[in-house]
Amino acid sequence: MKACLLAFGFLLCHLLASAQPAIPYGHNPAAGHYQLVRGVKLYYETYGQGLPLLLIHGNGDNISAFAKNIPYLAQRYRVIAVDSRAHGKSVDAGDSLSFEMMADDFAGLLTSLRLDSAYVVGWSDGGINALVLAMRHPKKVKRLVATGANLWPDSTALMPSLWRQQQRGYQENKNVKFTDPKRKNDWKVFCLDVFQPNIPLAALKGVRVPALIVAGDRDVIVPEHTVAIYRHLPRAWLWIIPNSGHATLQEHADDFNRKVDEFFRAKTVLPPAR
Repeated sequence: MKACLLAFGFLLCHLLASAQPAIPYGHNPAAGHYQLVRGVKLYYETYGQGLPLLLIHGNGDNISAFAKNIPYLAQRYRVIAVDSRAHGKSVDAGDSLSFEMMADDFAGLLTSLRLDSAYVVGWSDGGINALVLAMRHPKKVKRLVATGANLWPDSTALMPSLWRQQQRGYQENKNVKFTDPKRKNDWKVFCLDVFQPNIPLAALKGVRVPALIVAGDRDVIVPEHTVAIYRHLPRAWLWIIPNSGHATLQEHADDFNRKVDEFFRAKTVLPPAR
């Protein structure tokens, strides 16, 4: 009888836990805020307590991209997940968009939150933003993790199939006059990756903070390009994740979360600047 009661109790606890509604990351009023930064109302959500950790998503995405990462990271950090300008709830009516603009936004957001600096994790375009933020606002970044980032938009950086797809999409739509605000914004976001970034490898020498450069072994970023980014950063580590595509932080969330946390908390002496 006692064994049956214990088994029932475990089953009941499991059912109650599974009945709890999932947190709607990216659409969570309990954690969501707006901050006017450089003419754009940036939407962000905060979770947990501790040292600040800024999460930056990829092209066409939003905060929900980090749904598998925030619960773990919020146990140790004050997670600040933000919708980049022209993405998610961060509406941007302007015609232009660049990684430099977005990096300045993130620096401005940290300043508005009275934060001198933060750890930074960026995925895809967010990885590019993490690097650009460290280049343009070095004092704002404690350490950074960039997964699936590229420095320029051609077939030497992107897998040829992706590059051809982007070029075809641009050629087919470049003369379309978009009148619907959403489609116009989507086109602006799409063109961001067609023409940008344009960062010379030599510019990475200016990133003095420790950086963990990540990619999947089946990423859409050419492996040699990821290795080149790592080699040109003065204080960097490289992690190529086996059996992974571009979505490293989703496909291998448990390993990714632990590795990121270990990297940020490491007390070991950093290698000398190269």
